[in-house]
Amino acid sequence: MDAILLARLQFAANISFHILFPTITIALGWLLLYFKLRYNRSGDEKWMDAYRLWVKVFALSFAMGVVSGITMSFQFGTNWPGFMESVGNIAGPLLAYEVLTAFFLEAAFLGIMLFGRSRVSNFVHTLATFLVAIGTTLSAFWILVLNSWMHTPAGFEMIDGQAHATDWLAIVFNPSMPYRLTHMMLASGLTVAFLVAGLSAYRWLRGDRSPGNDAGLRTGVVMAAVLIPLQILAGDLHGLNTVEHQPAKVAAMEGLWEDTEGAPLVLFAIPDQDTRENHFELAIPKGASLILTHELDGLVQGLNSFPDAHPPVAPVFWSFRVMVATGVLMLLISWAAAWQLRKGQQPRPWLARGLAVMTFSGWLATLAGWYVTEIGRQPWLVTGVLSTADAASAVPAPAIATTAALYISLYVALTAAYVSVIFYLARKAAAGDLAPERARLDNPFKPAEASG
Repeated sequence: MDAILLARLQFAANISFHILFPTITIALGWLLLYFKLRYNRSGDEKWMDAYRLWVKVFALSFAMGVVSGITMSFQFGTNWPGFMESVGNIAGPLLAYEVLTAFFLEAAFLGIMLFGRSRVSNFVHTLATFLVAIGTTLSAFWILVLNSWMHTPAGFEMIDGQAHATDWLAIVFNPSMPYRLTHMMLASGLTVAFLVAGLSAYRWLRGDRSPGNDAGLRTGVVMAAVLIPLQILAGDLHGLNTVEHQPAKVAAMEGLWEDTEGAPLVLFAIPDQDTRENHFELAIPKGASLILTHELDGLVQGLNSFPDAHPPVAPVFWSFRVMVATGVLMLLISWAAAWQLRKGQQPRPWLARGLAVMTFSGWLATLAGWYVTEIGRQPWLVTGVLSTADAASAVPAPAIATTAALYISLYVALTAAYVSVIFYLARKAAAGDLAPERARLDNPFKPAEASG
């Protein structure tokens, strides 16, 4: 492998690991606020039981996201110096806005959420939860503004090889930003919905019939059942926007080589980039044209229209199908669970097992979607402005290979540890071992045996 490909793989490993945790914290902050408001209104302790468990998950996820995000930022200098040299006048302020308006809110008020309930008024504790939720959303907003601008740049001019802002509103609200932001926020909501429903189902399978677990299970299921149709609609709108601004990416997603009127929807194929054809193709006639142009005989551009500027086909093609297949499974199991749990009924064992298996399905769908988005942008780092090759450093391939191997090994170990801790917390909650937290959570220095 050459140095550029190794640098891309290293950054891909880092962003893949990093995105797992903001995907949880963005929506989980709002779910914690929901639990807290339900407790404030009803006084029912089950909502605080749910809050106490999931605020731990939030804190762990936040910590993992911060550390991996810092590591990722280092790679702008080590592997991709051309990025900041060329577009730093735009990327730098956007990243600074994310830190100033979002990270400080999350970091400052998370401690109150975790340990301050007995030290501050209930209003202040609820306000802290609200501000943390706002912080997670602002963080997502600014990062997605930058990412969207890299896909559909606007509001700038190039002077001596450097991008200079001419219209910050056009930069922030660039053509793809509303669609990407909506798609990502819904993806975060679905990730958290299945995480909460899945871990609650896992606890239920271990015999936990506590009101707090039941509240988490039903909340997660309803949240998933409501959000997945909205995500399908948002995905369709995002796809239409991508057809307009990045047709080569769509051609790779669809495995379409030639410009075609009435293009088929390819369900399965093995794309061959060398021969520029699909093998073993199974397709629905005119399906792609109907979806992408809303006309049976609509024209869809193929990859051969972009001979020197289209992404690698196979990764985009298969990632898109993994994302869609995961979304279909989410739809089926969330609606089945919502139907089964209606009117206070208990889940059947097969359904609980299905929800438990789908605990981290949001991660799978999110990663697949990001691979479609980011690999589909190639060969550009900033579409039409800066190519990936032009932004790469001169670090030799063996050095990048060594650090990439170390990164990947560490990330695999940390992900396994994170998942283990999550299920450990679920087992502790199912066994009732977290019950002393009702008194001890607000004073972590108080001995467990003295809490009651």
